[in-house]
Amino acid sequence: MFENEPATTAILLVAAGLLLIFSVLFSRPSERIGIPVVLVFLLIGLLVGSRLPDHFVDFELAFRIGTVGLVLILFDGGLNTPFRQIRQYLAPASVLATATVIGTALIVALIARLLGLGWTEAFLLGAIVSSTDAAAVFSSLRGSGVQLRRRVGATLELESGLNDPVAVILTLTLTAQLVAGGPFSLTALAGDILLQLAIGLAVGYAVGWLGSHLLDRIRVPAAGLYPVLTLALALLAFGLPTLFMGSGFLAVYIAALMLGNQRLPYRSGILRVHDAMAWLAQITMFLILGLLAVPEMLASAGWKGLVLALGLALVARPVMVMLSLWPFGYKARESGFVAWVGLRGAVPILLATFPVLAGVERAIELFHLVFFVVVVNALIPGATIRWAVRWFRVEQAGRQRPTPVLEVNAIDSLPVQIISFRLDPAAMVTGNPAGVLPLPAGADILLLVRGKEALPVRPDTVLHADDHVHIMVRPEDKRAVELLFGLREED
Repeated sequence: MFENEPATTAILLVAAGLLLIFSVLFSRPSERIGIPVVLVFLLIGLLVGSRLPDHFVDFELAFRIGTVGLVLILFDGGLNTPFRQIRQYLAPASVLATATVIGTALIVALIARLLGLGWTEAFLLGAIVSSTDAAAVFSSLRGSGVQLRRRVGATLELESGLNDPVAVILTLTLTAQLVAGGPFSLTALAGDILLQLAIGLAVGYAVGWLGSHLLDRIRVPAAGLYPVLTLALALLAFGLPTLFMGSGFLAVYIAALMLGNQRLPYRSGILRVHDAMAWLAQITMFLILGLLAVPEMLASAGWKGLVLALGLALVARPVMVMLSLWPFGYKARESGFVAWVGLRGAVPILLATFPVLAGVERAIELFHLVFFVVVVNALIPGATIRWAVRWFRVEQAGRQRPTPVLEVNAIDSLPVQIISFRLDPAAMVTGNPAGVLPLPAGADILLLVRGKEALPVRPDTVLHADDHVHIMVRPEDKRAVELLFGLREED
């Protein structure tokens, strides 16, 4: 076998490189025609997989790669979620991540039972497709080019980051039930869910707290080593609780939340590296999972998969979301949009590989049913996000968020912050010279960008509406500056 090297490895690397390039290049046209980019990756994998020999189909390898990919995606999502958003919307997002997931699984199981599946298989199918997918939701919302109302967007993103652990626990428990046989215990299932969530929460908090202190105190010889440390923390956050029967996915998200809301050295560099790793993981996950599907089996699962997908999108999730968000005072159109944009992606397909690995009877058929549900779900809700934003009237008033034009990297944690504003006509400072602004002591305007031109800031420089203003300020003075300049660009 060795005599074929390095040619075999070179061929594999060339194929992987071409697939990645094609996936990235096709992502822009896919947005223009309304197809979610994650679905493009999945379909490319399906097309390539139909031309490969059977021995290339490796469910165990796909499960491991998918698990690592989901860890990277959840960690990146947690790093970019501010505590302010968590405090305001944690309660409704938590209900969506638990009660809605379980209720959706039950309704989908009922539909699957009506289609002829056994009760345990039906419950397993419902559990697999019950949670929204963090990768699909993050990429679709951020790539749609629309600004959602804060409550709607924050609830969706928090839910997608928190609900995967419940779906994972349901799937693993029901799969074990299918393999072992015997009576089903709802009490044991509930206890298992609570135990895994508790262990995941505790370990995630511990890893995040210890990691933030480690990053604050350690000094490394190169800035590029800081993302290596945060990646190591992500892997530890998943692995440690999983060894002790806890939810590793919840721990990863909690650890990332803890780290992302601390003063990190080389913060922008860390975030950029994890964003790139999350995209690479997302592309790789969908490509590899696409390789596992057999087009002929997908076609045979067609009508059942279509009924299940429509039942999930039009009945199961809307009913549960409306019931879950009603106590929190969400308007009907807000709940309707949250229900409609509950996208499924690689996570259900990843979970569907577990019954295959466990040797569950008819697991391959179940896998292709889930695959079909995911594809239809991505096409119907996923390709209609812009339309749904207008229909449900959940777009945030104001102009589209501009692209940042200033970035500052520092290996050490700085005692000051650089914050950016796009001036509104109604802002207190608009129309006034920079020299008369009552800025706090130590605060200073570093850069003013008007159109595509960077202007020097002198005392007689008058600030205009739509100017990009970048200000150096101490953290304790940030609120005072925000009162003068209005909403920051990241808001």
